Amino acid sequence: MTDHALKYNRAFDELTDEERKLLEINKKSIADFVEQSSSLSDVHYATRNAHAKTYAVAEGQFIVNKDIPDELISFFDKEKFDLIIRFSNAHLKIQRNKRDIPAYGFSVKIKDETGGTLANYPLVNFPLFPINSVSTFLKIFTSVNRLMTKKLSSLLPLIIQSLKTLPSFFTLSFMKNTLQFIRKRKDFILSFGYFSVGAYRLGENMIKIKLKPVGIDKDFGKGTSIKESMTGYFASHNYTAEVFIQVCYNIQDQPINRLNVEWKNSPFIKVGEIKIEKNSLLNPNACENEMLSFNPFESKSLFQPVGKIQKLRDEAYKVSMQTRLKINKLLKYK
Repeated sequence: MTDHALKYNRAFDELTDEERKLLEINKKSIADFVEQSSSLSDVHYATRNAHAKTYAVAEGQFIVNKDIPDELISFFDKEKFDLIIRFSNAHLKIQRNKRDIPAYGFSVKIKDETGGTLANYPLVNFPLFPINSVSTFLKIFTSVNRLMTKKLSSLLPLIIQSLKTLPSFFTLSFMKNTLQFIRKRKDFILSFGYFSVGAYRLGENMIKIKLKPVGIDKDFGKGTSIKESMTGYFASHNYTAEVFIQVCYNIQDQPINRLNVEWKNSPFIKVGEIKIEKNSLLNPNACENEMLSFNPFESKSLFQPVGKIQKLRDEAYKVSMQTRLKINKLLKYK
């Protein structure tokens, strides 16, 4: 299966000098946003600069598939792995008294035998990303951060850069998934599938990840808030999601740096299941849980992200986390 896979090469991750300059500007905008985030979200601590709202944090387990292909066994050398999972909303601010946009996060921290981080996978409930240009993405993200911190001069640059992304929304993959997403927009958060969007290393191979929930009622908790529905669900139900991977064999069918199209001609391989037992929720407001980091570049080298857009995450996560730690220690956030 993986004998004919395309092998990882650093060239997939390399940024140009211009992109690096834009990244430095973006990092400054992230730090500025996080420094003002407690007042922007009206909370007593500094928040993340994306996926700021935590719905729930849970302990879980990854159970390795007994029928996993032989060539993958070396990466899954135990029957099960302990997990910490954070459910979140993608908005930069914590919205209050408003209906949240149904853009959800399912971030997974896989622990090693010592309790340290083996791998982090920030997954989301939409499998594609509309921006392939690193420069355009950085300019948009910087403008959004500045606009959120009341720098209205960033509005015009944001509009200009956003218009440049419009053609990327009109691939068959993107339009198909958008229609599916619209149909599901009011469904229960746990009934969604979750995806890695970008690629990750699996040794020298490159993969994408998909989670498919098992037996979740899409109408569970209708009429209640997302936090309330999740608390109610885990008070009485176990959660199971099948975990699949796709392997990259060639960049024409499985492009690494074109995130607005689905991979084709690469079968989904079931590698295991994620299980969360009922009554496994932790206090999402506890300092140690709010301060959790799911930076995928904290993973062991064999499981790290691949691709230029992914590479931006490394610096963005670091500056966001460093700024949050500095501020929250000063605030003595508890």
